Amino acid sequence: MTQDALLAAVSGGVRLIELGQPFFTGMPTSPNHPGFRMTLIRRHGDMQRADGGSAANEIIVTGGHVGTHIDALSHVSHCGKLHGDVDAAEAQQGGVFKTHGAENLPGLLRRAVLLDVAAVHGVPVLEPGYGVTAEDLEAAAKLAGAEPGPGDVALIRTGWARNFSDPVAYMGKESGVPGADVSAASWLAARGIVATGADTTAYEQIPAGAGHAVLPVHRVLLVESGIFIMEHLNLEAIAESGVREFVFMLAPLRIVGGTGSPIRPLAAVAA
Repeated sequence: MTQDALLAAVSGGVRLIELGQPFFTGMPTSPNHPGFRMTLIRRHGDMQRADGGSAANEIIVTGGHVGTHIDALSHVSHCGKLHGDVDAAEAQQGGVFKTHGAENLPGLLRRAVLLDVAAVHGVPVLEPGYGVTAEDLEAAAKLAGAEPGPGDVALIRTGWARNFSDPVAYMGKESGVPGADVSAASWLAARGIVATGADTTAYEQIPAGAGHAVLPVHRVLLVESGIFIMEHLNLEAIAESGVREFVFMLAPLRIVGGTGSPIRPLAAVAA
């Protein structure tokens, strides 16, 4: 028997719960980013080897902030500065970021807390354009029986992932989209978390008709606090499981000089 506590825990049985959305052509995409496209450029039978073998492969075109993804610290600046008072214009010279590029995004194996704000309000999905406040997160932490702390991951559930199959409803251009307001961002930053995510396109509150005109929560988290943001999560399965505190697993792609990366986040829970 292994003496390593982590290996012993895995050997005891672990169930993985998906926390992200599948990637497919036509999925909802912010108008600020190029959409995801995939097609086969080589099909079985296009070329057959002498022994009868054949292979297929695809071409994928996507922006770095499309589908379930994580924002690098290079993604947002404020008054010309990135996190740590880095000059944004200088950092991006040459077409890639020399500082805070996506290759520096960390792999994560951390404690996570699900802050189910929809459950706090007793609804499957929050109202369009609803602003999730610090008080909402306090109530969600009490409901979970756990509060995020230093180095943890905090995931905010609004229930909006249920609209993912309807791009117009999910993007909420006219209706707005629920999400964290500045008070919620400050509440999270005060707890020293390493990353946070939500089940919407922009993470933060988008009022009806406002679009992505201003994103103050991104400023608070990315620029001022150095906290990574994950968007387009799907938190329905973990919410339905009843688990509110769990091991969070993530391995971003190391895209040199990029501003974000597609991800496949997972929750590891006891089987």
